[in-house]
Amino acid sequence: MTRPMPMLGDLALDYVEWARQHTVQHTLSLPVPKLGGDVQQGLGRASYEIELAGVLVGEAVADRLAELQEKASAGEDVPFTADIVTALAMESVVIISAQFEAYAGRPGYYHYQLYLRESPPLPEPAELSPFGGLDGFDLGFDTDVLGDIADVAGQLQDAIDAVTDVLGDLEALASLADLALGNPLTPVQQEGESLQSAGGNGDTSSLSNVLGGGS
Repeated sequence: MTRPMPMLGDLALDYVEWARQHTVQHTLSLPVPKLGGDVQQGLGRASYEIELAGVLVGEAVADRLAELQEKASAGEDVPFTADIVTALAMESVVIISAQFEAYAGRPGYYHYQLYLRESPPLPEPAELSPFGGLDGFDLGFDTDVLGDIADVAGQLQDAIDAVTDVLGDLEALASLADLALGNPLTPVQQEGESLQSAGGNGDTSSLSNVLGGGS
């Protein structure tokens, strides 16, 4: 029965001597009065860590060594599978450190030791929505508080728009004062002055002319 071969990207690590996997939990120790010991508040686990040691031998070993060194130097996420992490549901790792050794009298034989750390994908960005994404959040009230606030905000905006329109109309009326249109009541005022003048001098002919009764 063949043992599952660890794969680092598309590179097969076929001569692994040993593998070690670490799982560490982030915790916060909280002292409690009169309690012997501290309460441990779990904050979630750290990234899984894996150590591998093995050798590179066989055909095209120099090319495989160069490929492994390039992956270590790039510091990028690399898919990783191995029987020791079967239950961990890991997708990719970063090579944190890599060590290579060559031995005198053994050409084409390279010993390596790798330190890998899980690199999980980032969560999807949060959706932006009114009131900081609190839509549907239960505040313990019978009414939809956020909905009421949104309605009031809409009414205030409508009122502001109406005031803006009125101010625009007033500006337009004020600008008419700069136009040389004259006073439309001027002819009536002039006739009134003529009548007043005619009545004051006792001369009725002017009055008759204005009323259309003169000959």
